[in-house]
Amino acid sequence: MSPTRPQPDPRDSYRAFRTITTRWMDNDQYGHVNNVVYYSWFDTAVNAHLIEQGVLDTAGGATIGLVVETQCHYFAPLSFPQTIEAGIRVAHMGSSSVRYEVGLFAQGAPLTAARGHFVHVYVDRATQRPVPLPEPLRQVLRQL
Repeated sequence: MSPTRPQPDPRDSYRAFRTITTRWMDNDQYGHVNNVVYYSWFDTAVNAHLIEQGVLDTAGGATIGLVVETQCHYFAPLSFPQTIEAGIRVAHMGSSSVRYEVGLFAQGAPLTAARGHFVHVYVDRATQRPVPLPEPLRQVLRQL
């Protein structure tokens, strides 16, 4: 029996959204956004949300998140000059790790053009060893 093919998600599957502007350089020679750009949008959507919520200090915070796993499924092409809406949610929160899921929508579209996930393991900045998720971060993640 073959595995079920991934399907696009509806907009209401996500708890928070971030608008991302495509750039001319995002398009590849085939006229759509290159696959590597999608992964940068995942990082941008999640990390910008955490910074805005006051639970990520990229310059001096004692705890940082390292990506240990990532994946993306593509359903429809995106291209410059479209505006992208990135929906984010938390699929799993462990003691020191979080699985974020991100859906990328063409502006106003009801279904994801792409969706993916990445796992952050939170570590001590100095030792690079896993640490428990700080409580303020947990509170923000519970909302997602």
